[in-house]
Amino acid sequence: MEGDAHIDVDAVVLDIDGVLVDVADSYRRAIVDSVDRVYGDTIAVADVQLFKDAGGFNNDWELTYAAALYVLGSRSGLDLSLAAFTDAVAEAGGGLEGAESVVADRLDEDALAAVYEAWDRERLRTVFQTLYLGSERFREIEGGEPAFEARGYVADEPRIVTPETVETLTERYPVGVVTGRPAAEADIALDRVGLDLPADRRFTMDDWEAGKPDPHALVTLAERFDARRLVFVGDTLDDVCTAVNADETDPDRDYYGVGVLTGGLTGKEGRRKYEAAGAATVLDSVNDLPALLEDA
Repeated sequence: MEGDAHIDVDAVVLDIDGVLVDVADSYRRAIVDSVDRVYGDTIAVADVQLFKDAGGFNNDWELTYAAALYVLGSRSGLDLSLAAFTDAVAEAGGGLEGAESVVADRLDEDALAAVYEAWDRERLRTVFQTLYLGSERFREIEGGEPAFEARGYVADEPRIVTPETVETLTERYPVGVVTGRPAAEADIALDRVGLDLPADRRFTMDDWEAGKPDPHALVTLAERFDARRLVFVGDTLDDVCTAVNADETDPDRDYYGVGVLTGGLTGKEGRRKYEAAGAATVLDSVNDLPALLEDA
């Protein structure tokens, strides 16, 4: 916990990735390996955070497409380091649209056409889902044939949240989830950590087109919980910005964005970035949340 900050709330909302489960060897690994399998070149796992910090990449499929776009653009004359590229993406508004804008602005017409001819988002998505889910789950969830046979990185998602934390939070507060995962993949993680939530307490990719940092899901959960003060715990700057945006959109309630250091943002630099984005406080992990709320 950072300092001696305390928060008094009526409801708790949690992100999944990097908060409840560790996705360094699942989702983030799938991003990197998907681009490599399709194009024979890729970015480093650590560099996934550069895209996350640029904003607008709550959807890991779109982050994969953007990473592939950078690889293809670099082959066609895009003379930018990855850090410079993601900085430019942030300046362009973030997300996949920002990435496309940066590439379009820096390549000539013929080079850009070559990039788009090679850029196969559907193939990237199929490979990503095969790597992440594994071939068996792919058939169950996607309803088709995987790109190849695979065990699935989803099996390599260690729990971060402890059973004691889940029990404490669910006994004391109404608890919800806001995640960029598809619903079926959210179910896998929630089952793994023992957090059983009804459908009206969850927002997934399937429920909410805009995605984080749009505040709609958080405000809707606050209304459903009849909460005046709500905390949202996440592992990215977009998570904190979601709470900040909700606080601005819904002045009748108080929303607190809390960052955790169990995702891609870590150490002093992670704390600094969270605080700059408007985090109410920063925790080492979600397991510090009960103490933060108990002392309020």
